[in-house]
Amino acid sequence: MPEPVDFYFDFSSPYGYLASTQIDALAAKHGRAVRWHPILLGAVFKVSGGAPLTTVPLKGEYAVRDMARCARLLGVPFKLPSKFPIPTQAPARLTLWARQPDDAGAKRLALALYRAYFADDRDISSPEVCADVAAACGFDRACAAAGMNDASVKDALKVEVEQAIERKVFGSPYLIVDGEPFWGADRLDQVERWMASGGW
Repeated sequence: MPEPVDFYFDFSSPYGYLASTQIDALAAKHGRAVRWHPILLGAVFKVSGGAPLTTVPLKGEYAVRDMARCARLLGVPFKLPSKFPIPTQAPARLTLWARQPDDAGAKRLALALYRAYFADDRDISSPEVCADVAAACGFDRACAAAGMNDASVKDALKVEVEQAIERKVFGSPYLIVDGEPFWGADRLDQVERWMASGGW
């Protein structure tokens, strides 16, 4: 059985959102599972010196146009949220909380959180909004709300971020296939070719 694909993402990343809608089906075509790793780009940027694309002069305006264009190409609903970017501790912690008993359920929840933000313009930096999304996905709302504040879940997110930085993850989405790193939703074609061919 081939090694799983590691998928690193931040919930405030539009390209992370686009990749999240494609990666599991893409990997499944090649007999691969996917390990989803929610991270905090704010912490990563402190190390890399990076910044949200939309805040970069000249590049930011292009990025906004490109995000919408890529979403149309993939047939994915997309609207740049009215509040952007946002801190993403709440959705990241919620995903890790859900993953403990139910990895598949955690992925469904992560996708729902992404859609809530990038399709429905809901502020998922709010724990209350996150708990509502979790409830709509079939999780117990009170348990989800408590889970985001659980010390072990907070620690788990710190570990995810530390391990991502150790693996030299600097953006979202960031995929690692057989030790080979790929950054960006525009590298999904290369990710698929790598899985199909075993690399080059």
